[in-house]
Amino acid sequence: MTKIAWERLRALLGMCERALAQWDEPASPVRRTAAELARPSPPAPTSYRPLQRVAMHEDVLRLLFEEYEEHRRTERGEEETGWILLGRRDVDQATVMATLPAGANRDAGEAHVQFDSTVQVVASRIVRQKDRRLVLLGIVHTHPGSLRHPSDGDYRGDIEWISQLRGEEGIFGIGTADGKFADGTAALRQPRPNLQALQQLSFAWYSLKRGDRNYVPIPIEVIAGPDLAAPLRSVWKAIESHAPRLERLARQQAKVQFDIVDGALLEVIVPLAESSNAVRVLLSEKEVKYYLVRDGVLAADLYEPCVDRGVYRLLAELAGD
Repeated sequence: MTKIAWERLRALLGMCERALAQWDEPASPVRRTAAELARPSPPAPTSYRPLQRVAMHEDVLRLLFEEYEEHRRTERGEEETGWILLGRRDVDQATVMATLPAGANRDAGEAHVQFDSTVQVVASRIVRQKDRRLVLLGIVHTHPGSLRHPSDGDYRGDIEWISQLRGEEGIFGIGTADGKFADGTAALRQPRPNLQALQQLSFAWYSLKRGDRNYVPIPIEVIAGPDLAAPLRSVWKAIESHAPRLERLARQQAKVQFDIVDGALLEVIVPLAESSNAVRVLLSEKEVKYYLVRDGVLAADLYEPCVDRGVYRLLAELAGD
């Protein structure tokens, strides 16, 4: 990756960590039961040791292969692409539980990929509502040709920001599409402990901790489990379209909650002072609709494409009632 791409990624990771830290106690007036609210979040370890084991949910790996193949079929298929890895970090092991794609607004070429940072931050907020244990674990990006190891440029960038991660250690995946491990079947294979292959594609896995002079191949154990961020793909265009204003709203309204409705719409709920009342917004890529939840759901007579402005206009009207 280029220097500027890594500088932007380092800023992204810092933004994500701060955003996730602010969401240790999410709340919603309509989505969570009393039992869920009372359930404590597992405490984070007070100290970490070098990673000895990395487990990956099988749907995480499946989605990586699917989206890599889809990417290669697009007009931007010669460019690098990438994903953020989220999961649980324990004392000496990690579990990869979710992926966030670089996004359609990424800046990428054959030798770099720069993530759409605001979209990643908003997506991180949304997915972490489902599991507060999720933290940033590392990144995956693709390489042209057959370079299955992070490059010198990758190292120069990575070593600068891994201190921001839990245990000051990250997990890094390199995707390639040279077909070296293809065996003529459609079965997922693991030719090496740190490598998975599916037809023409493969992902090789490494760890890097603060002070290391090089990456260390790390075995990946695939275990049953979903990609917790998979549902976001159905509303990804809406997230990309409205991300800066959604992030501003989330920073200003601590109890804002996100959900997915009918598998196609992004829902934003801003609770009011009364426990059962809220402002509700439904977003698609190009449309924003506002509702007031108060003794039922009432559509608001408001046209405002900027979601944060729309919410505050409704709140101002309610304050004047």
